[in-house]
Amino acid sequence: MTTTDKKYMFSVSVNTAYLPDQSNPDDNKYAFAYTVTINNVGSVAAQLISRHWVITDANNHVQEVKGLGVIGAQPLLQPNQKFEYTSGTLLATPVGSMRGTYKIAAEDGTMFDAVIEPFTLAVPKMLN
Repeated sequence: MTTTDKKYMFSVSVNTAYLPDQSNPDDNKYAFAYTVTINNVGSVAAQLISRHWVITDANNHVQEVKGLGVIGAQPLLQPNQKFEYTSGTLLATPVGSMRGTYKIAAEDGTMFDAVIEPFTLAVPKMLN
């Protein structure tokens, strides 16, 4: 469920980086890191339960990743508390995108989704 109740709200921001040392363009392997900052902007403590990522490369090849928590954690965030982590993905093209959702459980039992808006993964100078 996606709720519009302001007491159940997480904001999500993402910064990306190309990883040339872990990439091999000759083999169509482009590695990217992404650092996610999750902020409980609501008024109720809530825990990140699971993630769902949709990763799309420039050839429209879609990969979905679902699982419990993030980087092995299911952080419980108090109001105004942040959690940051870094992870990565491998694409077959030098440009792609990611989007997704986090399933969140508020301490009062309400379940809601935190939406991760689409963001671009790109080798530097590919999109100028």
